[in-house]
Amino acid sequence: MTLANQLTLIRIVLIPLFVVVFYLPFAWAHFVSALIFSVAAITDWADGYVARKYDQSTPFGAFLDPVADKLMVVIALVLLVELHNSPWFTAPAIVIVGREIVISALREWMAELGQRASVAVSYIGKIKTTLQMTALIVLLADLPFAFFEWVGYITLYSAALLTLWSMILYLKAAAPFMKTSAEPSSDVD
Repeated sequence: MTLANQLTLIRIVLIPLFVVVFYLPFAWAHFVSALIFSVAAITDWADGYVARKYDQSTPFGAFLDPVADKLMVVIALVLLVELHNSPWFTAPAIVIVGREIVISALREWMAELGQRASVAVSYIGKIKTTLQMTALIVLLADLPFAFFEWVGYITLYSAALLTLWSMILYLKAAAPFMKTSAEPSSDVD
């Protein structure tokens, strides 16, 4: 197994640890869960870097990496919806989770058509991911200072806006294939 794939597996193993620590009945639990989430986020960057730099891209890694990313983000958002218990937090969380579902399905469908490269990760997606991870880390830490909560919300809303924008770009790239796939086939059995 490649180092890149091992880093991805480490990220998956950190998810239950991060959840357990989040629920511990100690004042430091949220801060430590944010640190664990941070380590997982760093492995997200590191596995991609290692895979590209050392030519360690594998079909298994191409499957596992986005699964690990989405699990990590969605689980963090679920925990934070409970913690923040506010429509102001729930709204961007719904946007982010909804987009992940739509884009995952779109990528799978485009792969079936042999057009996966048409919906490859964009630069906007990378910025969105950075803002999203920053927001989640800050909000998971649950620091007792209003400044950090504002930073968390601002970066979360920025990530949600970029999430919508990148989804629109992905859907635009896939639109020609959607149109031709929606038309009836002229093949006769």
